[in-house]
Amino acid sequence: MMNDSDWVLLLARAQFAVTMGMHITLAALTLGLAPFLVWFEARWLWGKQKAAREALHFWLTIFSLTVAIGAASGVVMEFQFGTHWARFSHQTGGVIGPLMFYEVLIAFFLESALTGVMLFGFNKIRPGVHFAVTCLVAIGALLSAFWILAANSWMQTPVGFLRNPQGVFLVENWWSVLHSPSFPWRFNHMVMGSLIAVAVMMMGVAAWRLRHFSGEPASRLMLNSALTFLLVAMPLQILLGDLHGENTRDYQPAKLAAIEGSWLPPARGDGEPLRLFAIPDQQARRNHLEVSLPDVGSLYLRHNLSGHIRSLNDFTADAIPPVLPVFFAFRLMVGLGLLLFFTSVVANFQRWRGRLAVSWRLLQWLTWLAPAGFIALLSGWVVTEVGRQPWTVYGLLRTAQSVSPLPLSTTLAIFVAVLLIYLLVFALGLHYLLRRVKGELPSGNPVVIQLKTPH
Repeated sequence: MMNDSDWVLLLARAQFAVTMGMHITLAALTLGLAPFLVWFEARWLWGKQKAAREALHFWLTIFSLTVAIGAASGVVMEFQFGTHWARFSHQTGGVIGPLMFYEVLIAFFLESALTGVMLFGFNKIRPGVHFAVTCLVAIGALLSAFWILAANSWMQTPVGFLRNPQGVFLVENWWSVLHSPSFPWRFNHMVMGSLIAVAVMMMGVAAWRLRHFSGEPASRLMLNSALTFLLVAMPLQILLGDLHGENTRDYQPAKLAAIEGSWLPPARGDGEPLRLFAIPDQQARRNHLEVSLPDVGSLYLRHNLSGHIRSLNDFTADAIPPVLPVFFAFRLMVGLGLLLFFTSVVANFQRWRGRLAVSWRLLQWLTWLAPAGFIALLSGWVVTEVGRQPWTVYGLLRTAQSVSPLPLSTTLAIFVAVLLIYLLVFALGLHYLLRRVKGELPSGNPVVIQLKTPH
């Protein structure tokens, strides 16, 4: 039977999951879309391609709306550290506080402000200056991700700190904090994931428009750009994911065991199996309906056919994350990644044959895949965050010790209010995006449509 404090913890975690999930979708959209804006503007300014100008205009208003909503949702998300996670803020504020401050400073004063210049600066500043602003917006998005992921990576693999007698974390070495063991892999994996998610969305949008507006030059450029990028990025992301997995194996073995659904070590001489499907039973500490391939798991876990990892039964029950959501989220992420990789190969092959624009079934398939990159990205964050449980600072500070002592009625009221507001805002944003894609809005903002080509 759950008591009030258990419900407060559950609701606080649920609210943070909702706000973080929605915010990270927007953050990934801006992080991944900004370099494509730079690419389209460069193709227009130096290649004098009208299609590139139209593609730039098409995505610029979507990007600007995303930045506006993302900035607002980020404020709500970060306020929760004071309202719902006061104990966490008290103990880790000396480490997390400065990192979050720099992220807000970058997000608001560089990315958000310059987005306004980028949107409304056409015909008001020189084309070369405008291009520089677009590049700075992309850099701002990257720096914002740097600070957020530095904070998250420190919570996952904490280093460079001391703790006073009251349990408060104090920074001993900022360089170590900013370069925690998991940070390089987490940062690169997230940045590449955001670029892939946007490329897949752009691919789907362009495919839809080519089916309904046959031969549209801007859509052809968008589709070709997305497919070319995916062909290079997907293998690189698989490599980054493998390196990130090795880091998890070394620093968060319980998370990796939950990912693999590994309750017991293999028999002597056998390797780790690749579990294609199973229903983990955390109470019984075993899997039901398991379907696996013997020894194959060791290939990507240990890069041999006989290596082992630590199993879940090596840990006490209160140190094991929720296995079922981690197990299935990881398989959803990997399954979608492989699907997107093979789809990009087939689509690029058809493009090189000159048949993609008339391959109606393939274009329809690309359209259906438009949200797949973001679904994979969110699945990865479920693995990252749920797999870290039951810790907020891995191995040092438990989630149950981090929550604010709020009344249940207050926590429930805040949760319902935040949920309704977020659902409304995101529904309106999605409605605008779909109208934009379907061409029900003007093809470009009147402020930006008259951009002059440089002499």
